[in-house]
Amino acid sequence: MSTHPLESFFWPRSIAILGASPDTKRIRGTLLHHLRGTGWDGRIVPINPSYQEIDGLRCYPSLEAVGETLDMVVIAIPAAAVNAAVEDCARNGVKNVVIISSGFAEEGEVASAQQAELAAIAKRTGIRVAGPNCEGYFNAISRASTTFSPTVERKEGEEPILVSAKRIAVAAQSGGIGFSLFNRGKVVGLGYSYVISTGNEADLTIADFLEYMVQDERTDAVMLFLEAVRDPDRFIAAAADAQRRGKPIIAIKVGRSEAGQRAAASHTASLSGSHTAYRAIFERYGIIEAEDPDEAIAIAGILATCPLPKGKRVAVSTVSGGGGAWISDMLTANGLLIPTLSPELQTKIRAYIPAYGSPQNPIDTTAQGANTGPMQMQTLELLEDADEIDMVVMVSSMSSETRASLDPARVRPVLERGKKPVVAWSYTLPSTFGRNHIAKCGMFLHSDLRACCQALGKIATFAERLRLAHEPPERRASRGKLPEELPPVLTEHRVKAALASYELPHSPDRLARSAEEAAAAAAALGFPVVLKIQSPDIPHKTEAGGVRLNLADTNAVQVAYREIVAAAERYRPGAAIEGVLVQRMAPKGHELVIGVVDDDTFGPVVMVGFGGTTVELFGDVVHRPAPISEAEAAQMVRSLRSARLLEGFRGAPAVDIAPLAALIARISEAAIDHRGRVREMEFNPVILHADGSGLTIADALMTLA
Repeated sequence: MSTHPLESFFWPRSIAILGASPDTKRIRGTLLHHLRGTGWDGRIVPINPSYQEIDGLRCYPSLEAVGETLDMVVIAIPAAAVNAAVEDCARNGVKNVVIISSGFAEEGEVASAQQAELAAIAKRTGIRVAGPNCEGYFNAISRASTTFSPTVERKEGEEPILVSAKRIAVAAQSGGIGFSLFNRGKVVGLGYSYVISTGNEADLTIADFLEYMVQDERTDAVMLFLEAVRDPDRFIAAAADAQRRGKPIIAIKVGRSEAGQRAAASHTASLSGSHTAYRAIFERYGIIEAEDPDEAIAIAGILATCPLPKGKRVAVSTVSGGGGAWISDMLTANGLLIPTLSPELQTKIRAYIPAYGSPQNPIDTTAQGANTGPMQMQTLELLEDADEIDMVVMVSSMSSETRASLDPARVRPVLERGKKPVVAWSYTLPSTFGRNHIAKCGMFLHSDLRACCQALGKIATFAERLRLAHEPPERRASRGKLPEELPPVLTEHRVKAALASYELPHSPDRLARSAEEAAAAAAALGFPVVLKIQSPDIPHKTEAGGVRLNLADTNAVQVAYREIVAAAERYRPGAAIEGVLVQRMAPKGHELVIGVVDDDTFGPVVMVGFGGTTVELFGDVVHRPAPISEAEAAQMVRSLRSARLLEGFRGAPAVDIAPLAALIARISEAAIDHRGRVREMEFNPVILHADGSGLTIADALMTLA
């Protein structure tokens, strides 16, 4: 038994319904009806002074009248009376309440103050509160129900399909959607441990429930429906714990913002809308993000029935040539590989299939042979032991009400040995017989082609992330505070001065305030040089004509200085011009961007991508939450779509990315140290020298909160 504080919440021995009613058309009546009808064997206590009994159960006028301490009270009374009822529960020793009642912060103004008071009561008394404005929970193991959702109802004599003994837990910030995920999975044979609707989260948040579900040995995977994380530190701690345990988390995140809606000075901010921070957390901690409910259920179905794949190579065994080609296209589109099988393996498969079939991959056993089922079974058994394949997809039609080609006696042992994932896709709508037959095989039956292929792709990525997971670096002592007197926007020379203690790579440069000063600085630094306007009002210098490259002598420098200042004044009349920065030209190399945005929920999020002026055009970027180790930084760089350019593309020499990884780590450290003070940072471009001599920060920008 778990020792987690929420054990008594999900496993009560007595449940009271405060406001219980005999009218099953009302929520108060439905709550009692479900609790009685789900098969839970604990004590049920209706409380309502208007009734002496409800449907054969004694009904008590008050909590005190019950005469014993109750484990759980479900509150379904008008909002105005809820806080007093929670105080009453605390006085009577109740440890947990679920508040179904609505009319709190979701209505604003006075109702928000009432929810704040409710939160204060929970904190003062120690009573744990789910809700308000929630749909309750269902313990699918004990059958304890505190919900009015019709999805928990059971039809008399109905035998549920169950594809696996593994169980999924659902925590959702929308009651309707949370129970819909339970409903969708139940129909296709998934087993569940708990479904909880968190409501307004006055006390218990989705992070509390995630923490419990990750630690719970009766739960094998967790599914989340997220609108906003209110307790980010605890959420991250639970996600990190899940990653260490290898327990998968599937998350659907809604309420995404358009990046373009943000007023941003930097490319980083325009490419880092609020959802980007969630995605960065998901990627750091191996959370599998689903785009829709069908995909979420498909992911859960594979996780419940299959081991994790060791790679991305898929074999497709199909009775339909068209079906095999179709799913192969979709699998490839989701980052998976459909390799041609080795001649040796093809020869073995050829012995079992008709001459007009194909052993290459997809393996077309065809639907015309008399022994279609045995052919697919023999093929599956050969693929199970093939080191050249990481996953197997069986394509068949499961529409018949009387027969199916796959043999449970041969398929189930393959799945139980757990050497690699095996999934089934039916290109026809499956019958009840078909679903039951596949469940007997121990497989999850996919009927949605897109969801099946997306799920396999994301699970392969999840498995890879588990293998390559990096622990965030331990926090070091801060390298010091930023000076108090700084302008709201810092240009390059100010950024480098402010972050000097972080020992960022620094090329010699000088700030000039006249053409003559610029010429003298260039002569001292050595030619060729670059000139860059320094103005907090002109963050994007190239657009303003504020950059001149490869200046070879003092005359060219003086001319360029005057042209740059004039262009800046035309571009932004009245702009504050601090001067022109003179810097030695960097060696040729690859331009990248490193940026930071301080997210309101999760704090600093670091972006890395191929930079210069193309970053917004192509958006080839990756994000992670700070702090970042050098090892994780290197992994970020290698995960970029354009990373092949650094690896010796088309005969060019490979470039050492270690200096870039070290810079990313240092910038992430600065972001953590100055969280709350620094809103955005951008280093763009960072030139990684092609000759291996290191890198140059060719521009920098910092925006303060």
